[in-house]
Amino acid sequence: MATHRDARFPSTPYIEPSLAPSGQPHVDEVGTTSAPLKSAAFFLGEHCKSYNEDFMLCKNESRDPEHCLKEGRRVTRCAQDLIKKLSENCGKEWEDHWQCLERHNQEFYLCRKPEKTLNQCVFDKLKLAKKIPGSPEGQAPIHEKKNPIYTGVQR
Repeated sequence: MATHRDARFPSTPYIEPSLAPSGQPHVDEVGTTSAPLKSAAFFLGEHCKSYNEDFMLCKNESRDPEHCLKEGRRVTRCAQDLIKKLSENCGKEWEDHWQCLERHNQEFYLCRKPEKTLNQCVFDKLKLAKKIPGSPEGQAPIHEKKNPIYTGVQR
């Protein structure tokens, strides 16, 4: 049987202790929530591929979190760079897509129409490719299909 407990609110706010060792340069957070990141995920993979690979290789060298701080900062800066470029060049298209993801439980198949518009903008203005890991060989990726089964029902 559960007992009733009163909520306790500390009089001072919690402040996260600094995780970076002294002497390490500060890097701001990426600054977006999950829907914009998911919307940009495949482009982040393409744009930041070399930094991500360096980071993963470094992580395989040592389980010490401090070992790969430099590589992690590079990944973060690269993500910030792409987010800035997306906002400047395809801001409306990107927002339409991630807002659709936000409304539809972050399901890509329900947001194909705004995804197509975003893809075209990114392909044209940023010259980035979109590679989907695990796509079947010899078949067009879902974003290149002319008549996908799910076309992004807008509710």
